[in-house]
Amino acid sequence: MRIYCFLLSAIMPLLMIGSNVRDEKPISSDLFGIFIEDLNYTADGGLYAEMVQNRSFEYSPSDVDLHLYYKKGQWHPFTAWEFLKVGNAIATLSIETASPLNENNRHYVTVNVHTVGKQGAGLRNTGYHGMVVEKGAKYLFSMYMRSYRQGSVMIRLVERDSVLAESTIPVGGDGWVKYETVLVARSGSKNAALEVLLQQEGRADIDMVSLFPEQTFNNRRNGLRADLAQALADLKPAFVRFPGGCLTHGDGISNIYRWKNTIGPVEERVEDYNIWNYHQSMGFGFYEYFLFCEDIGAKPLPVLAAGVSCQNSARTRGTGQQAIPMEEMDEYVQDMLDLIEYANGDTTTAWGRKRAEAGHPEPFGLEYIGIGNEDHISPAFKERFAMIQNAIKGHYPGMKVIGTVGPQPDDKDWREGWEFAREIKPDLVDEHYYRPPQWFLDNLRRYDSYDRNEPKVYVGEYASRGNAMFNAIAEAAYLTALERNGDVVLMTSYAPLMARVGDTQWNPDLIYFDKEGVYPTVNYHVQRLFSCNSGDRYISDVVKGIETASCVRDTRTGAVVLKLVNPTDSVVEIQADLSGIHLRTRKATVSVLSGDPNHVNAKDKHLETDISPQVSKEKFSKKFSRMLPPCSLTVIAF
Repeated sequence: MRIYCFLLSAIMPLLMIGSNVRDEKPISSDLFGIFIEDLNYTADGGLYAEMVQNRSFEYSPSDVDLHLYYKKGQWHPFTAWEFLKVGNAIATLSIETASPLNENNRHYVTVNVHTVGKQGAGLRNTGYHGMVVEKGAKYLFSMYMRSYRQGSVMIRLVERDSVLAESTIPVGGDGWVKYETVLVARSGSKNAALEVLLQQEGRADIDMVSLFPEQTFNNRRNGLRADLAQALADLKPAFVRFPGGCLTHGDGISNIYRWKNTIGPVEERVEDYNIWNYHQSMGFGFYEYFLFCEDIGAKPLPVLAAGVSCQNSARTRGTGQQAIPMEEMDEYVQDMLDLIEYANGDTTTAWGRKRAEAGHPEPFGLEYIGIGNEDHISPAFKERFAMIQNAIKGHYPGMKVIGTVGPQPDDKDWREGWEFAREIKPDLVDEHYYRPPQWFLDNLRRYDSYDRNEPKVYVGEYASRGNAMFNAIAEAAYLTALERNGDVVLMTSYAPLMARVGDTQWNPDLIYFDKEGVYPTVNYHVQRLFSCNSGDRYISDVVKGIETASCVRDTRTGAVVLKLVNPTDSVVEIQADLSGIHLRTRKATVSVLSGDPNHVNAKDKHLETDISPQVSKEKFSKKFSRMLPPCSLTVIAF
């Protein structure tokens, strides 16, 4: 009897910890992720660390809709390039296509030097509005050249007449040859340019002129800009959705994003324009996306078109949806299956072997795949989506398929999309909404009534149409409701994620950047506070005094986190009761984000906010009261 009492007393605390002393339910551990779309120059000129713009001379006037953007004559094979003749050099320059580097990269430059002069003749590239060069840093240069004479080429980084770094490469030989060198900057500049100068008379063909900082994120070759990638890594996202968005289903069926065009040697990738009216080098392709997910510990979520293009494509609004002909759909569906094999197949499979040849023999562990984006729920869409989903489930029954229900939270496509989803049963349905902040406060109960037996929800794109403090707090309030409904809403991602200042097609965005720096918004701080303090169990009825609060527990770490949002313009008092919840410690990290509801930032509407979370350490009782500042988010993490 004494042994029985001893055992009972020993296990009772454990039974109480795991019992329903408090109403507790499992929620998704993948709730907070990010969505990368090549919009606002997020990839080329942004995350992708390539410093040379138009490195392969493939820019074209058709990349931009001149009727929309009035950039007549801006886009052409010489965009971002200058013809350079130093001193008394005499030379000519032309774009050629007769004998290219490869069939996917048709354009190249031919330089004919008639008189070398002092320093020769060649090209200068100004990058994306000037290159930033740091003193002492190393930069990796490469190019393909077909030189018809033995000689040399001088490679320089310059600012006006000042030479920041230089190196001379011997050239000559049969056919196209790749040349590489390292430039070490003896001076820094915020407005540098790259020069390629032939030092001998005669003809030379040039293509794929490239310059990368040696220090990329995680030191990857063909890698990402370190500061931008780190800002994303700091969010600790559970997943990364890529590459779109509207970019995925493209501007007409000829512009649908094809993942196979984005892998393999960068000089062999098929470049293209995107629906956002600029050119994609595809240097940041599917292989690089998978690597980035791995580097930051996030699950990859590729999204591919559902066999139809965007209904706003073909330079139309709402009526431009085009469908891949049914006789071509078998090949298109096979592309989907090949992607899954590329991500997860072992090295004995054809596409698993291609992944290994790229440098990654281990599988990437793909769990999710998205089919479609904001599509008009037409008969053509339904037929093709069903065909794709059936094939994926037939070959990979464990793969989680994410469908789509249009771009609005309550319109015809949303209603018809859900009717179709109930019929065909994808694992998740991707809902999008861009609404004023009050909409988010008015819809805190949106998912309370969703049927738990129907497909789950991925809120793949949402934003409250602003970067003011009140926008961010309205989003925070809504996120507490999504945590409460984390058993039906399994994934969320704010959109758009990034925007280059001066090259922005869509506002607001989570992070702004330029060639010099990264400027997180106050919305970014909200996202980070939620994603870095997530859990896999939701605990009900912990907080009284305010509706916009949540409490989660992470069973992996034992952490318990309260999130308290006050969207009002007055101080609010709350009462919290943690009785019956096991806490490893009564000490907690307290982060408070608060400020003027109308405050946007410290500098201008595109740059960094000067409001950031104020962090402290506090000790709490199991029951406590707290005054929440107006327009604030308070996170208490035990």
